Amino acid sequence: MRLKIKPWKCSQLLLSLLLPGIIVLEAMPVTADEINNTAVFGGDNIGSFNTNNTTFRAGEADLQITKTANKSAAEPGDTVIYRVVIRNTGAVSASNLTLNDTLPLGLRLAEKSVQGSLTDGSTTSEVEVSTTPAQNRTVAINYAGSIPPQGTLSVVYAVTVTPDGMRGSGRNLAVATTETLTSNTASHLLRIRPGILSDCATLIGRVFVDKNFDGEQQRGEPGVPNAVIFMDDGNRIITDANGMYSVANVISGNRTATLDYTSLPGYIQAPNLYKIKNNSQSRLVRLAPGSMARINFAVTPAFGEGKVGAKKRFAPKSSKGGRL
Repeated sequence: MRLKIKPWKCSQLLLSLLLPGIIVLEAMPVTADEINNTAVFGGDNIGSFNTNNTTFRAGEADLQITKTANKSAAEPGDTVIYRVVIRNTGAVSASNLTLNDTLPLGLRLAEKSVQGSLTDGSTTSEVEVSTTPAQNRTVAINYAGSIPPQGTLSVVYAVTVTPDGMRGSGRNLAVATTETLTSNTASHLLRIRPGILSDCATLIGRVFVDKNFDGEQQRGEPGVPNAVIFMDDGNRIITDANGMYSVANVISGNRTATLDYTSLPGYIQAPNLYKIKNNSQSRLVRLAPGSMARINFAVTPAFGEGKVGAKKRFAPKSSKGGRL
C-alpha cells in the first residue's frame, strides 16, 4: 500500500490512496469553506465506478442566543424591556440574520422601540434592524449585516402588558436563523400579577327612543340626554347629549343597572317585541375581569304616535282574530 499526499495550487489538496488498482480518493474545495469528496472504485478486469459526492465545510458560523428582561414580574399596563444577545461562536461570519420571538398572550410589541448594536472585540456600534408584522404573536426582527466570528448582536425592544396577559403563560421563545443556521431556543418567563384594575371592567350603553320596539337603535331613533341610571353599588350615571354613557373600573361580577324614569318626564319603557327579558326597568349583566359590556335602555313617548303604536301591537286579539 502506498500513501501519497501532494500539495495543490490555489489551496487545493489532492489525496491519493492507492491499493493495487482498487481505490482512488480525491478531495477538492468547491468554495472557500467547502470541500467536495469523491471516491472512484475500479480494478484490472472491471470498469471504474464513482461514488456519491460528499461535501463538508472547512469552517462555519455557529449561533448561540440568550434572552433577559428588566423585570421578572409585571402587571397589566406595565412596560417590559427585553434584551436578546446573539453570539457567533463559529469561525466565519453569519449574515442576513432573522430573530423570531414568539410573545405570550397579552404582550404587545412597541415596534418603534426595537434597537440593535453589534460588538466586534472591544468595539460596539449601533446597527439598523427592521421588524416584520407579527404572525400568530411571532415577531420577526431582521438584520441584513454580518456578525463576525466571536462577535455579538444585541437586540433590545419593549412590550406592553395588556389585561389579556392574565390568561397567558408569560413565557416567550426566541430563536435566531440564517439561510443555513439555526440557533438554540432562548426563553424567558414573565410572571404576570393581577394589577389594581385587573378585576375591573367597563360598562357602556345608551338610552334611546325605540320606534319599532326591537330593542336596537337604528337610524332615526335619537338618543335621550340627561337620563339617570343607577348601579347596584350606588353609582349614579347621566347620559350625554347623544344619550350615551360609559363607566370605567366597574368591579367585575354580576352587576345591575336601573333606568330612573323620573329623570325622563314624558317617556316610558318601550316594549320589546323580541326579547321578553328586556321588558324590565333593570338590566343584569355579568362582567368578566378586563372585559367590556353594553346595557341599552329603549324608551318611547308616554303620549303620541309611539304610545299609540305600542298599544296596537300589544292589544289582545278578539275571537275573530282582530284587535279589540
